[in-house]
Amino acid sequence: MSDVSVIRLNNGVEIPQLGFGVFQVPPAETAQIVRTAFDAGYRHIDTAQGYANEEGVGQAIKESGLARDEIFVTTKLANPRQGYDEALRAFDESLQKLGLDAVDLFLIHWPRAFAGQFVETWKAFEKIASDGRARAIGVSNFQVPHLERLAAETGTVPAVNQIELHPYLPQTVLRAYHRQHGIATEAWSPIGKGRDLLGEKIVVELAEKYGKTPAQVVLRWHLQLDNIVFPKSVTPSRIKENTEIFDFELSADDVATISTLENGTRLGPDPETFG
Repeated sequence: MSDVSVIRLNNGVEIPQLGFGVFQVPPAETAQIVRTAFDAGYRHIDTAQGYANEEGVGQAIKESGLARDEIFVTTKLANPRQGYDEALRAFDESLQKLGLDAVDLFLIHWPRAFAGQFVETWKAFEKIASDGRARAIGVSNFQVPHLERLAAETGTVPAVNQIELHPYLPQTVLRAYHRQHGIATEAWSPIGKGRDLLGEKIVVELAEKYGKTPAQVVLRWHLQLDNIVFPKSVTPSRIKENTEIFDFELSADDVATISTLENGTRLGPDPETFG
């Protein structure tokens, strides 16, 4: 995927705008599926401690024959491991499972604001970054009040915020906050878990117009909004299909038309209470 676009993060690190997510990929199958993704051209892998498949990602990296600096690796802190010391211990465990000396991006997976630990946890992340063991640090599922608290109580702006984002839930307010503060937006569940979204008349008609699949049209919509996306599939043909989104461009009107599908539907948990 030599044509894949990149996003420059607020600390200068470049991240491929298209990645491969391994959420709900069975641990025993992860290495093979990630190798399939590498063969399709992916160079950005998104995993998490909570997915229980970091070992498989690490195995795939080791067996790929690719140079380490060709691969962008993200992992995320498990919810029960928040707190300064515990986050540091958990990160060490992730490096061991991945078989790496450093990751490219480390995220707090959920704010768990009710537990009151995410600021303390973020300070551990700052140490991890200052020690050079994560090239960038960020958060996931944070809302504006959580980001405001980090800004008020710490010295490092998250490089990214990974959030549920798709045409039903375009997160307009949160994305505007990100732009204002130099935070890149990552979209999980970018095609709405393939449920009703890909059958929407608007999406189907645009797929016919551009000679693409509905999933490719929605992924292209994300790219043109400057979102970082990592669709997940365990089907080799779809893994490859999801890479074929750099050879066409939606018109501005078509981007706006897809955005009219917004209805506030959240497919995942509420970040205010989950975790």
